[in-house]
Amino acid sequence: MTRTVHTPAGDARITWHAAAGARAVLALGHGAGGGIETADLQALAAALPARGITVALVEQPWRVAGKKVAPAPRTLDAAWTALWPELAKPALPVIAGGRSAGARVACRTARPLGARAVLALSFPLHPPGRPERSRADELTGAGVPTLVVQGGSDPFGRPEEFPELPAGTELIEMPGVGHGLAAPQPSVTRRIGDWLTARLAR
Repeated sequence: MTRTVHTPAGDARITWHAAAGARAVLALGHGAGGGIETADLQALAAALPARGITVALVEQPWRVAGKKVAPAPRTLDAAWTALWPELAKPALPVIAGGRSAGARVACRTARPLGARAVLALSFPLHPPGRPERSRADELTGAGVPTLVVQGGSDPFGRPEEFPELPAGTELIEMPGVGHGLAAPQPSVTRRIGDWLTARLAR
């Protein structure tokens, strides 16, 4: 089911992959270079409902409008914040997540929106070749339990480049994988599902 939601930045779109007897909602935003069709988002949307987690794939207004370039972070955050009540309507815990730029949005807004946890796929720790422009503070400042799934060859930040992570934050490496991440192997999908389930039990 797909639903259009009005935000200050324009219309956003949520595509729901519902779980029978759902225990939580995992909201996943896309990156700056693609939409919700990416393999990693689609793989999680296919796998997690069987574990009682409804997956909501969120298309930001700029993408819905057919634009090629993402707006400033504050605009992305404003749209995400505006559509959050729709994600919370099932009256279930909501886990914020996304890939790349979507992961940054999830981290920046998690605590004020009351997210139970964050799932950060391909977190862009820095622009390629510019490690001095670190965005680590966004990740470490999420203020909620966070799981990072990172490609071992990601030019936006390899796993070994990440700083010491705060308690409650974990990192799963996908060896030999770049920023595109691709569909997680079944073992990685299981680990993501296990981590999310453990957060819901607390």
